[in-house]
Amino acid sequence: MCGITGWIDWERDLSQEQPVLERMTNTLTSRGPDAEGYWISRHVALGHRRLCVVDPAGGGQPMTKLYGDDVYTLIYNGELYNTEEIRRELAARGHRFGSHSDTEVLLTSYIEWGVDCLERFNGIFAFAIWDERKQRLFLARDRTGVKPLFYAVRGSRFLFASELKALLAHPSVEPVIDREGLAEIFAIGPARTPGHGVFRGIAEIRPGHYATVDPSGVALRTYWSLTSAPHTDDLETTIETVRTLVLDSIERQLVSDVPIATLLSGGLDSSTITAVAARVFQREGRGRLHTYSIDYKGNDKHFRPNDFQPNADAPWIRRMSAYLGTEHHAIEVDTPELVEALKTAVIARDLPGMTDVDASLYLFCREIKKETTVVLSGECADEVFGGYPWFYREDALNAGTFPWARMTAERARWLSPDVRDLIQPEAYVARRYAETLAEVPRLEGESPEEARRREMFYLNITWFMNTLLDRKDRMSMAASLEARVPFCDHRLVEYVWNIPWLMKTYLGREKGILRKAMEGILPDDVLYRKKSPYPKTHNPAYAEATRTWLLEVLADSSSPLLPLIDVDAVRAIAASDAKASGIPWFGQLMSTPQLFAYLASIDYWLRTYRVSIQA
Repeated sequence: MCGITGWIDWERDLSQEQPVLERMTNTLTSRGPDAEGYWISRHVALGHRRLCVVDPAGGGQPMTKLYGDDVYTLIYNGELYNTEEIRRELAARGHRFGSHSDTEVLLTSYIEWGVDCLERFNGIFAFAIWDERKQRLFLARDRTGVKPLFYAVRGSRFLFASELKALLAHPSVEPVIDREGLAEIFAIGPARTPGHGVFRGIAEIRPGHYATVDPSGVALRTYWSLTSAPHTDDLETTIETVRTLVLDSIERQLVSDVPIATLLSGGLDSSTITAVAARVFQREGRGRLHTYSIDYKGNDKHFRPNDFQPNADAPWIRRMSAYLGTEHHAIEVDTPELVEALKTAVIARDLPGMTDVDASLYLFCREIKKETTVVLSGECADEVFGGYPWFYREDALNAGTFPWARMTAERARWLSPDVRDLIQPEAYVARRYAETLAEVPRLEGESPEEARRREMFYLNITWFMNTLLDRKDRMSMAASLEARVPFCDHRLVEYVWNIPWLMKTYLGREKGILRKAMEGILPDDVLYRKKSPYPKTHNPAYAEATRTWLLEVLADSSSPLLPLIDVDAVRAIAASDAKASGIPWFGQLMSTPQLFAYLASIDYWLRTYRVSIQA
């Protein structure tokens, strides 16, 4: 993976602006530690940081290509998984290649097909192409939003970047949040409204969208979205199609010129990916597959089963590693390093995030990076196939709000009266929820029950999945590790979207159709293991450490957090028993200790980014 950034200014000569471009680009060094590159013309400045994965010698960027009298320059973050198919088609049309990189294939595809090239891509990407003759910039983001792409308009300038920090490094972009930004942090966070950049005047190109920028302005367009249609395949055909799509997606994503491994939790999703990868490694003589898992010091003593985490992963990891013959690496995180990494995770995300859920992933990726450069991970299967508890529980299914964040009223009580009146948390969340439901592609004649399930899937794919993809991208890239997500393959997402609920839940099990499709690939006990989410620490020392951090913030009269919260109410929460955490206030993992860390991390973010609040 890589980091991209740049800007257009129609009224200024940018030929002397390389120092600014370098500052912006260097904020993305962790995304691309292997090389840097710049391209500047009169009105355009493009910067790139590279993480070498495919064709280290031939895939350098920015990449410029001549076609007749036209000149095109590309900066690109991502991977194409159907590179060779596209290359063959382009070669048949007369194009010649000087490398075997997907970068050159992507650029040549745009030269040949223009915007229609997006229809041909199977991959994860965010890229920008400058057309010198037309004086036009073309930007695009992959269908499911695996790779990020932010932008800002400042007068005659259009700026863009892989991460917020690169935009904030430009002198015309200031770290300001207004009423909506406050609502995003305190009512929506650690999620983010799709397309919202939190900082004032910063937005994100949404998944499945592209933009064109020329002297006439900025035009945003959709090139992909979910389409609802009757599912006409019978059960047997559906099972076989799911199996084919899953296997093909995983196998495609095993292409790499650098070491590649898988993450293994012993659950259905990661075990499926690992089993397919191990089979490919054996077939192709690539040696033993390396696998990685994470756990926390003290969890063997402190873990207690609950509705959200029914069992521990360790025995299942050992079971699958032995079954597949992988070279397994068990990484254990201790509380002090986890607490220390909370601040690193905020910098990686540029926003307050999922606290230890973020920080632990960063530490995990940092350790993996010592041995490998690319990993395959099981994210998105739960959103695509319906694995979360809120797909099944009537109280969550019919809650009339985002099912992973049903405590908006409780969260409002953390705020100062002025902020509560300003952002109106419950109304803000209700508005975002209603906007999302209005987007759902309806299917005429669908029963009310099936229509509600379709809404639930849309909410999960467009919101919760993107929250986890944000997390995966920022934490892995902060460690210079490329993380691929086979269950995000758009062909699989499109097909499963229209499978009826009763078929998705074959035999009455969550993700039942996926389990049935993977029979013969996984042992039955793993195949039908009850879902357990990403592991978190259960060590009471973590709760005490985050409580202490929050109390230190509350005791500091200079804290920028204090005017925004009800200090007495938050102090009362900090005095509560963190072990009696109750229902998570976000997702499945964020309960009282994570609340302590979230509020303290807001203080750290406000200070570190020198955020100005102009509501």
